[in-house]
Amino acid sequence: MFTSLSDKLQGIFEKLRGKGRLNEKNIQEALKAIKMSLLEADVNYKVVKDFMKATKEKALGQDVLKSLTPAQQLIKIVYDELARIMGESASELILNVNPPSVVMLVGLQGSGKTTHAAKLAKMLKKLGKKPLLVAGDIYRPAAVKQIQVLGEQIGVDVFSMGTKLSVPDIVKGAMAFAKDNEIDVVLVDTAGRLHIDDTLMVELEDVKKVCTPDEIMLVVDAMTGQEAVTVAKEFDDRLDITGLILTKLDGDARGGAALSIKYVTGKPIKFIGVGEKLNAIEVFHPDRIAQRILGMGDMLSLIEKAVSTVDEEKMKEMEERLRKLEFTFDDFLVQMEQIRKMGPLEDLLGMIPGFSQAKKLKNIKIDDNQLKKVEAIIKSMTLAERNRPTLIDGSRKRRIAAGSGNKVQDVNQLLKQFSETRKMLKQMGGLEKKMKKGKMGFPFPGM
Repeated sequence: MFTSLSDKLQGIFEKLRGKGRLNEKNIQEALKAIKMSLLEADVNYKVVKDFMKATKEKALGQDVLKSLTPAQQLIKIVYDELARIMGESASELILNVNPPSVVMLVGLQGSGKTTHAAKLAKMLKKLGKKPLLVAGDIYRPAAVKQIQVLGEQIGVDVFSMGTKLSVPDIVKGAMAFAKDNEIDVVLVDTAGRLHIDDTLMVELEDVKKVCTPDEIMLVVDAMTGQEAVTVAKEFDDRLDITGLILTKLDGDARGGAALSIKYVTGKPIKFIGVGEKLNAIEVFHPDRIAQRILGMGDMLSLIEKAVSTVDEEKMKEMEERLRKLEFTFDDFLVQMEQIRKMGPLEDLLGMIPGFSQAKKLKNIKIDDNQLKKVEAIIKSMTLAERNRPTLIDGSRKRRIAAGSGNKVQDVNQLLKQFSETRKMLKQMGGLEKKMKKGKMGFPFPGM
């Protein structure tokens, strides 16, 4: 996410830190480089102009020039302005006090409306709501079937009346069904086109009249940059959208759409799509995105991701076993399973402050397939071998390697890593005991 822009901005600030005290010339040069970085990231020119004006006024003030840490002061200013142009804080989904609430999803063909309707439905279901998906795209081949399959996967009802009736009639039927079946949120999937035309807009306006939506969410592809901003402006002019879902943000190295849309349309980005899986959707937090761009990490999002995906009971059991120093290969598998639920390792590391800036990690691509390899090796062991790795001799290593489709060297490497992990845990356990007994020089024995 925003790799290109992030690397450039972090490079600019790295040079400033090396200079120590700053003068007006240093800051002017840095601001010029920041401006070029934003334009190369395909950020709207008006947005860049406003951003630079506000940043320049603050950056050339006496607070920065006389500061003992001018580079950090400038980073803070850039962070504040990035968050401002993206909307400053997260915008909540508008839901009617008297259900059913209606969320209408609109956008061009291929932007991801159907998939993100299902993602939203899954998210709402997790929050205790009863959602309904409406198959309103009657033109794209197999669109109705697609939403039915997605609904089945997440355990959410799908309202469909085939492809013969008009979309407004289908939506009218869906609203009646929702009231009769105590539905909390109706998610209306609509048809898209390859480009905006009057026929599409008239149909969407008719659907809007029928269901009077609480939210009209425009789904746009972040990878299209400035085109996404133009599309957002045109849809807003005709439908008065309430917010946006920005898809494929995990593959957007530049960030032009995310940094421009709120400023140009005045409408907030509410959600971002960060992967293909049906749980790969996040609330859009402008301040956290600004932190990621500047290499500050995003611990809050990481914690929220962990809380929503990690099995609490399993982790409590794991904690008890670790305290007793009973760490086995089965425990290792459980940990891996929990981490993999949270998403690609590379993305998770990028949320930890310092990791995204560490030079050694810049060019490292973490292959999630390595986890699958480890999993295969462990599952090729017997229960006794998983509990007592010391049993694994040469012949057992050859059997495990053959059974998992790996080399003996791979098995050896895993056993070595596992042994080092257990040693580290023992050391930590010993340290904890000493701390509890007050033998570490701490003033309070109960610390």
